[in-house]
Amino acid sequence: MASNLDEALKITERIGYPLMIRPSYVLGGRAMKIILDEEMLEEYVTKAVGVSPDRPLLLDKFLEDAIETEADAISDGVDAFVPAVMQHIEYAGIHSGDSACVIPSVVIAKEHKKTIYDYTRKIAMELKVVGLMNIQYAIYEDTVYILEANPRASRTVPLVSKVCNISMARIATQILLGQKLSDFNLKKRTIKHFGVKEAVFPFNMFPSIDPLLGPEMRSTGEVLGMADSYGMAFFKSQEATQSPLPIKGTVLITIADRDKDRIIDSSRNFRDMGFRILSTGGTRQFLAENGIEAELILKVHQGRPNIVDAIKNKEIDLVVNTPAGRLSEYDDSYIRKNAIKYKVPYITTTSAARSATEGIKERQLGEYKVRSIQEYHSAIED
Repeated sequence: MASNLDEALKITERIGYPLMIRPSYVLGGRAMKIILDEEMLEEYVTKAVGVSPDRPLLLDKFLEDAIETEADAISDGVDAFVPAVMQHIEYAGIHSGDSACVIPSVVIAKEHKKTIYDYTRKIAMELKVVGLMNIQYAIYEDTVYILEANPRASRTVPLVSKVCNISMARIATQILLGQKLSDFNLKKRTIKHFGVKEAVFPFNMFPSIDPLLGPEMRSTGEVLGMADSYGMAFFKSQEATQSPLPIKGTVLITIADRDKDRIIDSSRNFRDMGFRILSTGGTRQFLAENGIEAELILKVHQGRPNIVDAIKNKEIDLVVNTPAGRLSEYDDSYIRKNAIKYKVPYITTTSAARSATEGIKERQLGEYKVRSIQEYHSAIED
């Protein structure tokens, strides 16, 4: 905790950059920011209003590229039950309300899932939670870290309930009224289908806002896609947000230097699925060095025809762009803003790009299978 810049700098010397900072007197993810260097820290502390020893800033080490996960629990104060572990699709650093997530998880190791189940039960029992509780975790360098525990209902409760066929809110209410967890005979079951939650954003109503995701929550709703495979569930979730992924056409890929290594697999997938790839100079050169051909497209400051012309002329079917940020001489937010303006689907993280290629591949291979939620539930095994 720091109440002035000197204290913040001393903390940073100890924990290092990048770090997460937020005011202690603000709830949720509001005013939270990832700080990369001393200049950013000084700017944040200078602008922070009402900071004092009684109202300090909170500084945490930021676990860069960690896998974020969540678990919801029903507890009666003596025992607790955890129906599923949710895996966020975006890396840690994006507000949980804005991140897509999948149930069951697709990349979390079995031992880490066991740790999350155990921690969630133990914390619920130690805190003597009666009702619902949500805990958020980050897995970083093979270690499970607890981010926060909230003894309340989370926005993920209806999603877990629907995917896992368990009426969490009803059971928690009955427990609040005096029943015991043991009365409900709850047990861990094997879920054969996948549910992908995706956030819905209001950016089309605010054309001057850069649609980048971060620690502050910006979504105004959410949807759920369910299917027998993760890829198809992700594809359905994007369609439900009214920003469907294309199954053919042209994809623009322009990636910040720090993200380039993580875009190789997705770029190969787009190539193998028959997409035409357009890229700006640096990304195009990087892809070529890794055996992936892309056609050159100009940025706005480089002349015409450029990215905006191609978006306006409907020559681009999907935009994959991660922000260059402070390291760039030029602001590339115009790419994302124009994608929204002209209703072109856009992706701003490499992890979502990877999931998108899995979804597109599944859709290319087959038509939708329409199944009722009862059919999905009937296939869940004890």
